[in-house]
Amino acid sequence: MTRMSFARLLLAIIMIPYYLFNYIFNDYAYPAYSTSGAYLFCYFVGNEPDEQAIHLAVSTDGYNFKALNNNDAIIEQTKGTLCVRDPYILKGPDENGKDCYFIIATDMDAMQGWTSNHALISWRSYDLVNWTDETVIDIRQFKGFENANRAWAPQAIWDADKGMYMVYWATSTVENDCAGHYYAYTKDFKTFVTEPQVLYGRWNEPDPETGELRNIQCIDGDIIYNEKDGYYYLYFKEDLTQKIAYVKSKNLTGPYDEPYTICSLNWFGVEGSTMYRITGTDAWMMIMDEYSNGTFFAQMTRDFKTFRQVQRSTYSVNQLKPRHGSVVAISEDEYFRLVNAYDIAE
Repeated sequence: MTRMSFARLLLAIIMIPYYLFNYIFNDYAYPAYSTSGAYLFCYFVGNEPDEQAIHLAVSTDGYNFKALNNNDAIIEQTKGTLCVRDPYILKGPDENGKDCYFIIATDMDAMQGWTSNHALISWRSYDLVNWTDETVIDIRQFKGFENANRAWAPQAIWDADKGMYMVYWATSTVENDCAGHYYAYTKDFKTFVTEPQVLYGRWNEPDPETGELRNIQCIDGDIIYNEKDGYYYLYFKEDLTQKIAYVKSKNLTGPYDEPYTICSLNWFGVEGSTMYRITGTDAWMMIMDEYSNGTFFAQMTRDFKTFRQVQRSTYSVNQLKPRHGSVVAISEDEYFRLVNAYDIAE
């Protein structure tokens, strides 16, 4: 057992009475014990141009995160709008089968308006310190998207059957100003090898009270595969309630079943949910941006359907002032490499 693992186990044992009391009497999730490795949080911090950049924070337990680089930007963006939002970080094979990390994000400056962007942006790294291959993917190059006015919150998932990544994001156009989810496949996060296709949207949806057809914006998708039941769960921002909802499918590209199910327990309006597993357990954390309150909300699930809130005192990210981001599991060696490169902001 490493020193990091021993410290985590010791703290978990010490905190048993406190967590057990809150689990029984206050209905909070009982924290899962992370057995190995560490975690990397990738995010941005605001709407000003200098705040729309890639920031990183690390955690040894998946609950408490500390900023790297004094919470200053890690990557210097040189292309596109020079501003980046909604970064999603993942690990997987590159086009040659070598493991690496990718970041894919919204290439957008909010100061230019909420219908001002039409591109995604990506980077890759083999050591989490050096980020290369900055690439802008302009959605307007594809037929039917020539007048795209949103290309928001991209994420990606490895499709083993195709041997490629399925990238998915929310897009709208001047002609259809109601965003929905689309997808395309890539091998290298530089180019798409397929045309964008509809993944999930809420167009021409009957109003349950009047029966009239309506269009409802659908953004911030997060797809997680549930090994227990064989379904892909697509979580997204439900625009009417400002909560997180999900639909599911046996197939990665859908169709995703309806009606949707609200699953978030938030008090304030939320968006940008993302999920990650606590290493060595079947517990999954869902974190989301309480955008109107400047905070984050966290909850836990073991079945992808039912959640318990994670006590705010148990989960610490708000000191980072983060906005819509994502978390990926990393090794202890990678954790110390990042700490040695950037230091931890206490």
